[in-house]
Amino acid sequence: MFVFLSKFLPLFIFPLGLIAVLLVVALVWSRGRKAAIILALAVLWLGSSRYVAYALVRSLESQYQPPVGEVKADAIVILGGGTRGSDPPRPMTEINEAGDRLLYGAKLYHDGAAGIVLVTGGSIEWMTPEGINPEADDMSALMEMLGVPRQSLWLEARSRNTFENALYSEEMLAEAGLNDIILVTSAMHMPRSLPLFEARGLDVTPAPTDFLVSDAEWRHLWRGGPTATLVNLLPNVEYLTYTTRALKEYIGLVVYSLRGWM
Repeated sequence: MFVFLSKFLPLFIFPLGLIAVLLVVALVWSRGRKAAIILALAVLWLGSSRYVAYALVRSLESQYQPPVGEVKADAIVILGGGTRGSDPPRPMTEINEAGDRLLYGAKLYHDGAAGIVLVTGGSIEWMTPEGINPEADDMSALMEMLGVPRQSLWLEARSRNTFENALYSEEMLAEAGLNDIILVTSAMHMPRSLPLFEARGLDVTPAPTDFLVSDAEWRHLWRGGPTATLVNLLPNVEYLTYTTRALKEYIGLVVYSLRGWM
């Protein structure tokens, strides 16, 4: 039930869901119609502004930086979320934007950071089409394509969220007597992920990747001049997505903290 509620309820807090709720209120409540429409417009405008989106993303991504120099650990743990299954008409397992997690994990392996790569990601029954493999299977297939040998790959395919990523990964590592890990996930996801793994007693080196806002992009945002400022203020669906993703992380931080998982 928790997994369902954690996926369902935030939809009404994210900008699009909140806007839909406000428009429904405007339809059924004549006295508050004007206020509801104005608020819906404000949510849409602010949520899809580059300034708001970048500020929210940056507040999360700036908390951890990739390791500098040589790094060593017992295992590299790569969190799921970066793949699309190989079901037709896709000719193979594909990556989405978060697929940088796999690329960076493979690079760390080839750099000699660890001899084991643990890929973690299962499936949610009511969200996954019938016959589709757990995400860890797809991740391992791509890691092999990236030159990581099968004997170095460990698969954790039961987890349905980040908490379970940490729970089941730690169980596998503990059975082998391993404790030091390099954690690879998207930079915006790291502030929620790392405390969960540390709460399991693991010694974690953060290795964030998939940065949506670079240092240069952040500086340029405030130095673009009047033309760029006007464009940045206008609604843009890409930045609405950024805002939604950042809010998802903040909601996760609050919920996981309230449940005592962090």
